[in-house]
Amino acid sequence: MRTLSLTLLLLPLTGSAAVKSISTVAELQTALSSAKAGDELVLEDGTYTFNANLTCAAEGTQAAPIIVRAKNRHAALIRFNAQEGFKVSGRYWTFDGLTVEGICANDQNCEHAFHVTGHAENFVLRNSRVRDFNSQLKANATQNGSGVWEMPHRGLIENNEIYDTHARVTSTPVNKLNIDTGDDWVVRDNELHDFSRKGGISYGAFMKSGGKRGLFERNRVLCVKDFPAGDTRIGLSFGGGGTGNQYCAPAFDPAVPCSPEHTDGIIRNNIVANCSDVAVYLNKAANTRVLFNTFVGTTGVDYRYAASTGEAFGNVLTGVIRNRDSATGTQSSNRSNVTTTTFASWYVAPLKGDLTLKGDVSSLIGAAARNTLAPEDFCARARPASATQGALEHSLGDCPANTGGGTDAGTGGTTDAGTGTMDAGVVPDAGPEQNPSGDEDEDEDGGCSASPGLLPALLGLLVPLALRRRARR
Repeated sequence: MRTLSLTLLLLPLTGSAAVKSISTVAELQTALSSAKAGDELVLEDGTYTFNANLTCAAEGTQAAPIIVRAKNRHAALIRFNAQEGFKVSGRYWTFDGLTVEGICANDQNCEHAFHVTGHAENFVLRNSRVRDFNSQLKANATQNGSGVWEMPHRGLIENNEIYDTHARVTSTPVNKLNIDTGDDWVVRDNELHDFSRKGGISYGAFMKSGGKRGLFERNRVLCVKDFPAGDTRIGLSFGGGGTGNQYCAPAFDPAVPCSPEHTDGIIRNNIVANCSDVAVYLNKAANTRVLFNTFVGTTGVDYRYAASTGEAFGNVLTGVIRNRDSATGTQSSNRSNVTTTTFASWYVAPLKGDLTLKGDVSSLIGAAARNTLAPEDFCARARPASATQGALEHSLGDCPANTGGGTDAGTGGTTDAGTGTMDAGVVPDAGPEQNPSGDEDEDEDGGCSASPGLLPALLGLLVPLALRRRARR
């Protein structure tokens, strides 16, 4: 009896992935709803306007992620007049080179450009501009149909420009990257700037809710850059403002305190500037390393509460590194209480995050031993054994062009798609959502439910079948 080879059995499955050119709102909606592992959705230059969210529930794989990208970087402008934009609940989705903008008349109504939930592991956002949402990214656990909490692990946020064009007027939190639960997230080479909540507290980015091994590296965080801002502005954080116990991994139990909020995090080689409060806030953040950063025009670094432990090493900062409320962080080889006048004598525009050299920084060079957890600098250059304090290794000169801190992400503004670009249309308003997602710490769900992809299941059935048939020959 003739049998089909394993290769032939797999052809209909792997051959279904496609590169799809997208030029209208309707085409993008259809492509997202019918997406398969390996699909690449390429958006033509133009403006795509939506009054409802876009669901991304299909399952990609490590070998075949689902990619949504602009044909020409930043020239596909996606505008949302909706509480959320892309609602991602499937694994292995990548968004690349897009410009995403919130256009709600009321800030309260534009919450997230990307809401990543449940088992949406290995989410990637890179090379994009995202502006004018209360939290451009929200990631959080959700319960599946069996009541088991699932978390979006291993996200990557890389080389983006994320900002607002005005202070947000909203009762909900304002945090440009709001990563609640999920382990092994990496936030790298981004520029976060101009974030402010009128009458409240805002953060550039945080990870919390029981996550582990988060990494912030080589980011440029400017609390104030292009527009004046008031109120309280904090740069980076593990722990943020805390989490309701019932939404905290791993217990998700109202009776179990959320402590620590984050474990084994690293903040290295970042530039944080012009913040009204601390550059780094560590709230119940266990074993956290703050290594070789430059913090200009902030009040410094706070380790807070007994669960906060770790080490601050090799940093240069305005303000101080301190333990509060029984925290026990250690510190060495840092240079604290550097005035903004001194920073201005060293660098071209330090409060704007421009650390191009103009003065004598010899006192910083060779002042700290190289640390194995921070082997490179802000420009991704290898540090020598005797390293420079701060984010840049000054013994190697200024950074090469287009390195570090989202330098390829552009300079802000709203001219991304160019003048006279095609309008791809407007999707009709789908009406109010049944379960709109707030951005409270107690946010339980708000993401779309995802069904497991067919490809892994079919492979599991077909591979053993093919092998058994081969063995009988």
